[in-house]
Amino acid sequence: MMSLRNEKLETTMIHASTRGDYEKRSGAVNVPIYLSSTFHQDQLGEFGPYDYSRSGNPTREALEKTIAELEGGHRGFAFASGMAAISTAFMLLSAGDHIVISEDVYGGTYRFVTEVLPKFGVTHTFINFTDLAAIQQAIQPNTKLIYIETPSNPTLRITDIKGVVTLAKTHDCYTFLDNTFMSPLYQRPLDLGVDVVLHSATKFLSGHNDIIAGLAVVKDPALGERLAFLQNAFGSILGVQDAYTLIQSIKTLGARFTLSTASAEKIAHYLNNHPLIEAVFYPGLPNHPGHEIHAQQATSAGAVLSFRLANRTVAKAFVEAMRIPVFAVSLGGVESILSYPAEMSHAAMPKAEREKRGITDGLLRFSVGLEHVDDLLNDFEQALQAATNVCTTV
Repeated sequence: MMSLRNEKLETTMIHASTRGDYEKRSGAVNVPIYLSSTFHQDQLGEFGPYDYSRSGNPTREALEKTIAELEGGHRGFAFASGMAAISTAFMLLSAGDHIVISEDVYGGTYRFVTEVLPKFGVTHTFINFTDLAAIQQAIQPNTKLIYIETPSNPTLRITDIKGVVTLAKTHDCYTFLDNTFMSPLYQRPLDLGVDVVLHSATKFLSGHNDIIAGLAVVKDPALGERLAFLQNAFGSILGVQDAYTLIQSIKTLGARFTLSTASAEKIAHYLNNHPLIEAVFYPGLPNHPGHEIHAQQATSAGAVLSFRLANRTVAKAFVEAMRIPVFAVSLGGVESILSYPAEMSHAAMPKAEREKRGITDGLLRFSVGLEHVDDLLNDFEQALQAATNVCTTV
């Protein structure tokens, strides 16, 4: 069942999973967890809606219907991780195909494209996706996919989604878009013509650093059938307990993400005016490259920002002085998370490739959680003072 006319996404997030058959069965407010690997069939030659949980499970199906509804798609798919969703989608390609891909992508995507796909005869070209003319020039006769990540990880570069979709349709290419940083609350790529939307649902959609999950959504039914075949064939599906947990977490996404984003905007402006910070990367800042394009295709700047300090020594002093955030990989949790991309999310990239993308040894990424923003700002203040002291003594 599609969402009610004029219903806001925050409402859909709460009710989508229990619409339809679920509420008719028992009236339960929460989707049941169907802990069954197999399902009884009434008679020979006639299968029911479920037979084996790799191929379909009612709990996972409720999650898949929810994300499809939120993204405005026809069909959703839940995977064991974000990389499982991404790599399975890449299997829509065939030997001899070519990919044009943003040079600013998550390190795991970079690793898969550069080290796994070539073994199957799929080639690639990395391009600065802020330049539509460069994307156009990179398209080859055998190009079958243009892969977008916007805002990109970790420097939050912005890609003109409609512009890329127009190029892709002209050249009969798929478009995939990693929507992890924005979620469907703030950006709906299918509405802009993208073919496959991908999520590391571990991040904002889950929001509690308690599960690993990936999601994919398509609008075209035929493409959905192909992706469903691959999901079943590879078998990297999300377990039902994690699917249930993710359904519950999505219900609070609107409240969580709205508060985190409001705090992120204040922190970004604070950092943008601090003398120790060389650069701040956040789409909500008017001086951020692509700010106007992002505002046209998304409704918020999100809750992730990055900033550059002079070098690793200064960054190390800052990290060690911070008291509130978790220093870890990942993002999107209720806890603020401070990360060092060069040795965390993008460690799979060679140093020269990282630096070409602006991922310097002084770059830090900050995912804003739900702590009080005043406490976070005070923590930044004292940590930056500690880093300043290092600069003056070196």
